[in-house]
Amino acid sequence: TQPGIVNSPTRIQVRFETTLPATIKPESFKVLYGAFKLDITGRITSASKITPEGIDVPQAALPKGSHRLWLEIQDSAGRQGARQVDFVVE
Repeated sequence: TQPGIVNSPTRIQVRFETTLPATIKPESFKVLYGAFKLDITGRITSASKITPEGIDVPQAALPKGSHRLWLEIQDSAGRQGARQVDFVVE
């Protein structure tokens, strides 16, 4: 898959979904960066509030270059979802 190309600052918007009656556990949200999966959750959560519906960072200042994020979340039924996101900042 080709990475998307974005400019900085950019909006980061993620929506969470689960199967009822389970609910999303916002406190379980993690963002891991790069090949070594460094935990950068604190950087993301300091810029925006995480809710059971998702996260919205209206003006994320991102450094130029290629980036890989691994997003993880759990629901109240113990299921975990994860998604890899690759993008290039110009």
